[in-house]
Formats: sequence, structure tokens, C-alpha cells
Amino acid sequence: MKNTFYRNSLLAVFLIWFGIAQAQQPAIIEDFKPSALNQPQQEYPMVNSQGYARFKIIAPAADSVRVSLGLGGRGGTKLTKAEDGSWMGTTEGPMDEGFHYYNVRIDGGKFNDPGTLNYYGSIRWESGIEIPAKDQDFYALKNVPHGNVQQILFPSPSTNTSRRAFVYTPPGYEKGKGKYPVLYLQHGWGEDETAWMNQGRANLIMDNLIAEGKIKPFIIVNTYGMTNEVKFGKLREFKIEPFQTVLTEELVPYVDANFRTIAKKEQRAMAGLSMGGMETKTITLNKPDVFGYYGLLSGGVYAAADFKDKPQPKLIFISCGSKERPEGVKKAGEELKAAGFNAVSFVSEGTAHEFQTWRRSLYQMAPLLFK
Repeated sequence: MKNTFYRNSLLAVFLIWFGIAQAQQPAIIEDFKPSALNQPQQEYPMVNSQGYARFKIIAPAADSVRVSLGLGGRGGTKLTKAEDGSWMGTTEGPMDEGFHYYNVRIDGGKFNDPGTLNYYGSIRWESGIEIPAKDQDFYALKNVPHGNVQQILFPSPSTNTSRRAFVYTPPGYEKGKGKYPVLYLQHGWGEDETAWMNQGRANLIMDNLIAEGKIKPFIIVNTYGMTNEVKFGKLREFKIEPFQTVLTEELVPYVDANFRTIAKKEQRAMAGLSMGGMETKTITLNKPDVFGYYGLLSGGVYAAADFKDKPQPKLIFISCGSKERPEGVKKAGEELKAAGFNAVSFVSEGTAHEFQTWRRSLYQMAPLLFK
């Protein structure tokens, strides 16, 4: 009897809690619009003003369809089959602002959404969706002078091949004669050299900052950071030396020889997001004579002890999202400042380990470089 009463009491409490939670959940506003990343003339996926995402997949013979976004660790958003054979569903709550990778599971198989463009992440070309952000103006496409993003293939004797990089040159570079500082900006695990310009919109961030007179124009270089492939969960097996050689002994000299750069440590920076931050920290400490400005974006922190018997960089920038571990970033920044370093910490409010955090980080870091 007591056990029955106890179970009934728990059930009553749960139902009351569930009812309150349901009541507190705001009604979904039906102002959905196609995502900015959709393929031409494709209506779905859609997003609304609250940040909800809605999906429609045409799979009439399927028994189950779900989208990886929406329910976090609970397996994504389950879609429901409609009378016309399509599958539709809406995330149970708003998504974080900015860019998200996702995929579609149809009867257990993994596929991309045919309605949207694909972006390289998680070691594959994934579907992408953009949740409009309140501060999206800083990376918006505007009627301002634009720089140029070009692909280069540079020789890499250490890997016995030619490797690819993308180079952003500021507006006016082609017609001018001046020389520029360079930021070497690295992607995260599972991404490649396309990430910062495509998902990160680094070129548009730069164009807008330059047009507003907020930064000194500089070149950005993105290259592939995985010189020895490792699987997720085994990143400790990654060896930095091969990539360090590619970057510092092959790519940097090639860029200095083929672009109008100021080929000095004081006019060269390295930064990276996530795994790219790990690469940045290791290489900058191993090669303090190559880079003068350091940036870790959701990629760990520096400590004063890291620079024992090493020269101080001109700037240390560390950042993360407020849904990551912001206390560690803030504490590291304070401790570095107290030890006499020019250190800046930044926390992106309302975001996690995702590109909105890193877009905002680049926006905050860029004006601090090459002072």
C-alpha cells in the first residue's frame, strides 16, 4: 500500500511539473521562413523568429525519419509522416543562434537534407542550417568593398604532395603595392580549410570591420590541419610535428614569397578554434620566433608558466561560449594579465562549441591584432 501511495505521489508530482513546463513553453510563432543556407527554390528547412527549426523530408517508403538537431543527447527531432508521404517535424525548442551542422536519419541510414547546402564538418559534408542571430549584422553580406578569397596549392616536400590553402586578401590588395600582416587561422577537428570562410564567414567579418575602419587590414590564411588522420576520441594520438613542419617551414615561406606580406614575427598571428586552438597553442610555444599574436577560440588556455624561458607574445586572446567553460577562460585571462601579459578573454553569450561562438571571437580578436 505504501509503495503504491509513493508511486502515485511521484506520478502526481511529475504530472504537475510536466504541466507547468508545458505551460511555460511559449507558443510557436508561425512565421517560419526558409533557412538562408537552403539550395535555390527549396522551402525547407525553415526557421522562425524564435529560433525553432522545421524540417520536411520526402521519403514516402520510409518507416522512420529523424533529424540530428533538436533534442541534444536524446537523438534529435523525430519527424511525423504526413498524408502525402512526406515527413515533417519542428524542434521542441529554440536552437542557439548561428550556424549548425546536421544530418537526416532515414530507417537508420545517415543522409544529407536535399533542401540545404552542405558544409564540411564531422569528417563529412554535412547539411547546414542558419538560425538568425540578433547580432548577425557583423557578418552580413553588405554593400561594402570586398576582399578576395582564393585557393592556392603549395608544395609540401615533407608530405610528398601539394597541399591546399585558402587566402583572404583585403579590398584593394590587387591594385595596391603595400604589404600586409598575416593571420594563420585554423579549423576544428573534422573540418577542413573551407570552414572559416564558409561556415565562419571570416571574409565578410573582415570586409565589414575594414569598411567601418575598426581594424588594420590583414591577410588570412586557412589550411588543412590534419597531417596524420586520427579518429574522434583519439585526439591524444595526434602528433603535431608533421603539421608544424607544413605550417612553419612550407606554408608560411610560400605565402611570404607569393603575397605581399610583412614577413616578420611581429606581423604574423596564429589562432584556431577547438582542435585548431590546440594546434595553435602547441606550435606557438614550440616556435615562438614565428608568430607574435596568439588566439585560442574554444581551444584551451595559456598559463604564465607556459612562457618560462620564452619571449612574451604581443597578444594572447582566449575565448569560448557561455555554455562551455567560461570560468576557466576568464580566470586564465585574469591570471595572465596579473603576470604582465597583454591578454584578453572573451565569452560569447548564449552559445556553445559552435560557429557563432567563433564568429564572435574573430570579430572581437581582429581589431586587437597587429597593433
